[in-house]
Amino acid sequence: MKILVVDDEPAIVDLINLNLQLEGFESISCNNGFDAIKIAKSQNPDLILLDIMMPGLDGFQVCKALQKLNIPIILLTARNSIKDKLCGLELGADDYITKPFDNRELIARIKTVLRRVNKYSSKDESSIAAGPISINLMERKVHIDGREVFLTPKEYDLLLLFIENQRKVFSRENILESVWGYEYMGDSRTVDMHIQRLRRKLGDYSVFIKTVFSIGYKFEVNYEA
Repeated sequence: MKILVVDDEPAIVDLINLNLQLEGFESISCNNGFDAIKIAKSQNPDLILLDIMMPGLDGFQVCKALQKLNIPIILLTARNSIKDKLCGLELGADDYITKPFDNRELIARIKTVLRRVNKYSSKDESSIAAGPISINLMERKVHIDGREVFLTPKEYDLLLLFIENQRKVFSRENILESVWGYEYMGDSRTVDMHIQRLRRKLGDYSVFIKTVFSIGYKFEVNYEA
């Protein structure tokens, strides 16, 4: 698999590239946000390791610009505030690693994200549906009433979790563990933010996502307001 490394510190880029190659990954790299966007669009990497603090376009801006490409992103940064983490996750990042990091942890996080993104590639089913909502599992595309609707990677994973587990009640902690794939150290309100955004994109079918008082959420296909 091909991984794009974006960081303005050459020593960090060289170290990450070395570790990726030792694990059998193909790595490409650049040192600024503008080149990151160009390379992502032209070479379609399987995952992007993206530094936040860069001259020109920062990592948050790059993350926002690449949302429609549906490429998983792991943010790398020396900033470790909850606000920064929430900002990155809300923009669709799949994970967030604070510098300095252990190389073994970085590789483990990469493999976890790739497994999660590609976990349906071996299934016989090519699509799944719930009422007017259909998901193409191979292409990670969502259609509502036959019209394609753009979702961020996290919104997609969240909707898929719900549709595959209709009527099952999930706590916010369950959702964080299932969708983010690791123990999230921070405020679980990020789940509520993603639910709100997903509901807006579902439009009239937002009622399918039910709030379960004092517990969390569930997904059920009906048309009750």
